[in-house]
Amino acid sequence: MANTLLPIEERNLTPDEVELLDKRRRRGQLFLVVGFQCLIVFSLVTLWAGQDFTLSPGLAHPMVYWDAITGTLAVIFLTTGIRLRRGSNEFISY
Repeated sequence: MANTLLPIEERNLTPDEVELLDKRRRRGQLFLVVGFQCLIVFSLVTLWAGQDFTLSPGLAHPMVYWDAITGTLAVIFLTTGIRLRRGSNEFISY
């Protein structure tokens, strides 16, 4: 009997296709972890970026640039991780 929790397109996969699917979902989990770590760093650096933006002269705002980069990376990693994990109905923590 087929597992009804699986999407229809995943019910008749070969072992090699299942391995590729598992690799994709593990990579998605990794991207989610990295994305949340970037989000934490982004939120902490935001405090220093505001001070740097107001007190540094001219275009010398390294903390603002670092904050923008980590925020962008967080968004990229989180959206990519969600896209790669699609179809998974379990929580993986490894």
